[in-house]
Parts: sequence; structure tokens; C-alpha cells
Amino acid sequence: MFKKATLMFLYTETSLHAGSGTSLGVVDLPIQREKYTDFPVIQASGLKGAVREWFEFKLTDNTNRRKIELTFGPDKIGSEESGFAAAVTFTDARILLFPVRSLKGIFAYCTSPTVLERFRRDAQIAGVPIGWTVPTPPNDQTVLGVQAGCDVAAGDQVLLEEYAFGFQAIAAVTAIAEWLSQEAFPNGSEYAFWRDKVKKSLLLLPDNAFCDFVKLSTEVQARIKIDNDKRTVVKGGLFYEEALLPDSLLYSVVLAHDPVKDDRAELTNADAVLDFLREINGKRLQLGGDATIGRGIVSVRFHAEPQKEGQGNG
Repeated sequence: MFKKATLMFLYTETSLHAGSGTSLGVVDLPIQREKYTDFPVIQASGLKGAVREWFEFKLTDNTNRRKIELTFGPDKIGSEESGFAAAVTFTDARILLFPVRSLKGIFAYCTSPTVLERFRRDAQIAGVPIGWTVPTPPNDQTVLGVQAGCDVAAGDQVLLEEYAFGFQAIAAVTAIAEWLSQEAFPNGSEYAFWRDKVKKSLLLLPDNAFCDFVKLSTEVQARIKIDNDKRTVVKGGLFYEEALLPDSLLYSVVLAHDPVKDDRAELTNADAVLDFLREINGKRLQLGGDATIGRGIVSVRFHAEPQKEGQGNG
């Protein structure tokens, strides 16, 4: 059972293709999605592997290599070191904010009651205090937004993609936007504009509308394979690939327990495991496929307050 937990936020700086294999649908290579919601997701195995790869690339001395093994588990299957489990666990990275094109303000950061309620539940597991409540839009044709200075609303209406919604400004959305700006967005100086934008363009959509946008408003790109000799497309070499949009915000719950090895000189307990993992805080890593064409660059931020001893350990 885990002893410590925290939240790790992932902000996409380029489009991200965490693939789910081939499909018989219109899109040949779709992204990973939750089965029952169709929300975009990054499976925990891929997330853990990408984080481990960052550590192995950046921290190469022997002491840190041992810490990596204790944190993520042995690298070599079948070796004498394969008899212990990793000291850290990642949950699937879930969507928290999804960017949707807006007639005013270029785009809006969009979320929904179901997304926010799941986040509140996951934050409780991580021992992260949430001081706001989740409002519910009055109907499927109305979105809720921040009270002052909303840059995506025109009077009492919002136009997202080609769909018009009524707009209501309420204090509850303002509180959520302020929290996300301070606690979830990357805190580097280059993100000052984006931390300010979420406070002006956060929209809480009805669940049905949000589900439609995350299914129908992702990036779908046609890709081809060229025959180098003929300089023409290889037969069957045209395919369509889906990607999660830049400026999406996802999160994962990170759980830690004491390293199981008797030798704990490098990492003594769960606190030390999370402290070591925070080496990646504020850094960038690459998730998913298509690394050579610039996809999957994300900025990582850990919540500032790790869980206290005994919290959430049900």
C-alpha cells in the first residue's frame, strides 16, 4: 500500500500521439481513449516509461542509476535484480482541460462537471486540498465561465467551433480558473501568458458537449510514405493519424511506498522516492510516438504539497 501521493500535471506544448494501435474506422491510428467516456487518456505504462527514460538520459552516474532502479523497478528481466517491485506508481494521465477553437479569443480552455468531479476525487487520493466546488450548467445549450474579463464570450454567447452556446459568468468558475493557474499550470516565466489566459478563458461545458469536442475536435493528420526511387506515394502508404491538441492539460496521480529492497542507502523511504521523482518538476519530456517529428513535448509540474503521512491510504 502506498504511503505518499501527489499530483503530476502534464501540459502539452506540441500535438501528442499516444497511439492505441490500428483501427478500421476513418482514422487509421487513433489516440488512446477511455472505453466508457471516450475521453483522451495516456496509459500509465507509457507515462511511466517516458518518465523513466528522462531520468536515465539525464542522470547517468551510478548513484542515480541505483535510485532509478529502486524508483521504477529493475530494468533487466530475468536478472538477479528482478525480484522487487517499483517504489512508484502512476495512474493513467486523464484530461483536465481541452482547448477548443473560439470565434473570440482564439481558443478556450474547456472542461466539464464530470471531468472536474473526477479530478476532485483523484486529488483527495493524492491528499491535495481543493477549495472549490463544481457547478453544473443549467442546460445543454449553456456554458459557464469566469466573471470578469472573459475573453472568449461576446455578451451572453460563446461560439466554439461552429456551435453557439449561451454564456453565464459565475464565481465558482472564477475560483476554479484561479486554482488551476496557480497550482496546475507550469510555473516558468514563459508560461505567464498561459496562466493569465486560463483565468480569462476557462469554460465549463455540459458533459455531452465536452464529450463531442474531445471526440471530434482532435487533430487528424494525413501522412504518406514516399518511394525514394519513384518519388511517388507507396501503394497503401497513405494513412490518417490522430493526435491530442497542444495546450491540453492532463494529470496523473503519483503514488509512492518505501523501496522494498533491504539496501535503502540511496532512497530511504517514500518521501525520498517522491523527492527524487521531483527532479523532473518544471522540465520537459517526450510522450507517445512520432518523436522525430516533434510530437509529444509536454511540460511537467508536480503539485507543491506532497501528501501527509497516512492520508488517502485506504
